[in-house]
Amino acid sequence: RKKTKSSRDCHLEKKEMRVRDLGLGYDSDEIVLFKYCVGTCHSSRKNYDLALKILMDNGSISGKKVSSHPCCRPTRYETVSFMDTQTTWQTIKWLSAANCSCVG
Repeated sequence: RKKTKSSRDCHLEKKEMRVRDLGLGYDSDEIVLFKYCVGTCHSSRKNYDLALKILMDNGSISGKKVSSHPCCRPTRYETVSFMDTQTTWQTIKWLSAANCSCVG
């Protein structure tokens, strides 16, 4: 039987955005396709993650800045190019996610 992915699993989503709205300081009304990672990684937890969570819950390990579960993050990025208001081509490396996976 093939396992179906739930909408909560780590996956790539896309949204058309104005370059100016990305907040990176570029003056352009051009629309780019911004791809980003969403979802959970509960099914990717390993014994490390399970044991760490128990140890944090019972106070054996302080939970300061410790993550007890993998997170959904880009594993590959795409470069995005566009024209600014001065008709100059601009390129932003590593802006948009190309692939998502559970990391950690």
